[in-house]
Amino acid sequence: MDHPDIEILDRTTAYKGFLTIDVYRLRHKKFDGTWTGVLPPREVCDRGPAVGVLLYDPDRDAVVMIEQFRVGSAAVGGPAWMTEIVAGMVGEGETPEEVARREAVEEAGCTIGAIEPIGDYFVSPGAFTEQVFVFCGRVDSRGLAATGGLEEEHEDIRIMVMPSDEAIRLMDENRLRNSVAIIAIGWLARHREALRRRWLDDGQVST
Repeated sequence: MDHPDIEILDRTTAYKGFLTIDVYRLRHKKFDGTWTGVLPPREVCDRGPAVGVLLYDPDRDAVVMIEQFRVGSAAVGGPAWMTEIVAGMVGEGETPEEVARREAVEEAGCTIGAIEPIGDYFVSPGAFTEQVFVFCGRVDSRGLAATGGLEEEHEDIRIMVMPSDEAIRLMDENRLRNSVAIIAIGWLARHREALRRRWLDDGQVST
């Protein structure tokens, strides 16, 4: 947190495991040019960067979605299993695009051809460092397995191919309850026709 308008007075690590939680004592410059007093302790959860990739088959105007168990949502009475897009954490030395291609194979059994960035965002910037890079990748959705995931990571993932219109309907009906899927499907709803023109030869849909 090297910023001329932020003064760090103290930082301690309260927990270090899969997640790291640091506690900051700080003050920052205000919009009128003066400085705040020392703020109450701020806990920051460091999870590292992540990647989400929407797997889109332009030939069939279909998307490959996945479903898997989510303990955080289940803990507060939300869906225990969520419909999502493929996603994963960025490992050391990996680029976001490399993660998108790797996770597509591991979670959905798909090889990505063309790929384009949708954008990036911070999941919950008031407390989490997690930055998510979102892509759309071209895939062939034919002949996929019913399930995927890595056994050593205890992943049990259902693979689903659905028409793009159905995925957009799920979003509109508030049945996609995670931000990365909502962002990706919302983007597809706006850019689908232009994307298909770019990705299909002469704008023709193959059968």
